[in-house]
Amino acid sequence: MVGGSCDPRFVRVREEFERNLAERGEVGASVCVLVDGEPVVDLWGGVVDRASGREWERDTVSVVFSTTKGVTALCAHILLSRGQLALGAPVATYWPEYARAGKEDTTVGMMLAHRAGVTALTEPLAEGAFLDWAGMIAALEAQVPAWAPGTRHGYHALTFGWLVGELVRRARIPRSKIHETWPSVA
Repeated sequence: MVGGSCDPRFVRVREEFERNLAERGEVGASVCVLVDGEPVVDLWGGVVDRASGREWERDTVSVVFSTTKGVTALCAHILLSRGQLALGAPVATYWPEYARAGKEDTTVGMMLAHRAGVTALTEPLAEGAFLDWAGMIAALEAQVPAWAPGTRHGYHALTFGWLVGELVRRARIPRSKIHETWPSVA
C-alpha cells in the first residue's frame, strides 16, 4: 500500500514508485519532490523491515548515505567550475591535516573518483560516531589508505560523504555566498 499524495502531472512517478514496491523487490521507501517550494510528490510505502512487518509511514527515518554522495560531489564540482578546487591539486592544499599516514599524494581527482584508498576505517568506532563530524574527520585523517592513492579504485561507500564534505568545507565557501550558490535552498 502506498500512502501520500501526488500531483496528477507526476502520476508516472507514483506508478514507478508502486512498481518498485510490487515488482522490483523494494522493501520500503519514501520520496518527496518539491517544485517551486511546493510538494508535488509525497509518497511512502512498504514496510520498515520484513521481519516486523511494520509499515513505512510518512515520517519513517532511514539512512541516506548514498544520497549524500551526489550532493557532496555536486558541491565539489561547483567549486571546481569556479576555480576554488582543482582536480590535480593535492587534497592537502585545502585540508593540510589529511596529508598523514600515507595520504599526502592524494589529489582532489582521486578522492572524487573513489581512488583515495580510504574506503573504510580500520579502527573500531564508538556508538554514534557517525554523528560526530569532527571525530569522523579526525579518524579519516589518521587512517592509513588500503592502497597507494591513485593506484586502484574502490567504492568509498562509508567514507565519501565525510571525505568530500570536508574538502568542500575546507574550500571555504563564505556563508554569505551560500545563498548566491543555492538561492532556492538558503
